[in-house]
Amino acid sequence: MTKPSYQSPDWLHQHIRDVLSFYYPSCVDIHYGGYAAQIDEQDGHVYDTRTRHLVATARAVHNFSVGLILNGPTWCYTAAEHGLAFLESAHWDDTNEGYHWLLKGRDTIDATRQCYGHGFVMLAGARAHQAGIKGGKATLERAFQAVDEHFWEPDHCLYADEASADWGKLSPYRGLNANMHTFEALLAAYEATGKKIYVARAGTIAKTVTIDLAEDDTGRIWEHFTEDWKPDFEYNRNDPAHQFRPWGYQPGHHAEWAKLLLVLYEHAPEAWHVDRATELFETAVDIGWDDGHGGLYYTVDREGEPVVGDKFSWEIAEAIGAAALLAQHDEDYLTWYDRLWEYAETHFVNPRHGNWYERLTREHERDSPNRGVAVEPGYHPLNNAWVAMQAFADD
Repeated sequence: MTKPSYQSPDWLHQHIRDVLSFYYPSCVDIHYGGYAAQIDEQDGHVYDTRTRHLVATARAVHNFSVGLILNGPTWCYTAAEHGLAFLESAHWDDTNEGYHWLLKGRDTIDATRQCYGHGFVMLAGARAHQAGIKGGKATLERAFQAVDEHFWEPDHCLYADEASADWGKLSPYRGLNANMHTFEALLAAYEATGKKIYVARAGTIAKTVTIDLAEDDTGRIWEHFTEDWKPDFEYNRNDPAHQFRPWGYQPGHHAEWAKLLLVLYEHAPEAWHVDRATELFETAVDIGWDDGHGGLYYTVDREGEPVVGDKFSWEIAEAIGAAALLAQHDEDYLTWYDRLWEYAETHFVNPRHGNWYERLTREHERDSPNRGVAVEPGYHPLNNAWVAMQAFADD
């Protein structure tokens, strides 16, 4: 079999199509509305038809919108429009003006306001608007107003993380995952609208996180902070495999920040963006690459030893996107780019359907079917294939 050219825009476009085709039409639910995100990653059957997670809904809207932007099948439009309508009719709370975190069918079971989730709604609205879907811009603006009014802390130049359903109480926890994905959404908002308020806010977050909060001696980025934005090295120490807030350094997030800095550089370039992105990618592979088995550890401790040695597909996908953009500045990163794709094709890409498995053991075994509340409808693989596709199309 001929080895694929991972740098081919045509090959990357087909990979995006394969990912979308795995989820469609199974994910589109006409009974409750929105998407059934709980899909078995091996054979594609829906194992939970009722659970609706805000992040999964928003990510799927993003994915189908990207498919439309790339002149994909006509069902991309109707699928994206379907999810956008569900965001505004079921997840949205008219009384308190925010998006519910978790639903069963159309019933709210967790109304907590999460900046992380609202950031993804911004992303969904931005991509839908960019794709020409009616209502996308309104969703973007509504979500941005919520995060700007309730989460933005101007004294710290970052967003708070979590609030009560009525916005009356903020959690004392502060974290970088919510800021990273809201930063990503701001970049998408700028791409969709051209409004400089979005890229300016993104630039502020980028400097605060990757320069001001980075450790002086290592340049690493810790994830968890106290209410006054001091590092909290004990947070979730006893829950190191937490779905959104694991304890330890996350190599994948270092790669993801590298990628996002390079996207920011494309829109509002500053000299330090490329240098810092390079440092962050090198940190990711230095502390995270498993020399024995390949892949990136989920988390490592302060000595660089793995805490959770499992491999997650989102980390490899983000490293692929980062390497593709770094290669525009230094062609040596094409070696990493191809290496990462070869690794992904060997271990994570389902050979029957083209979707990616979410999690493997350190030795790349599928330890058991993942049956939790799913939030990954192919978002990371699709998005970073699109990033790479654009990078190599420009070349």
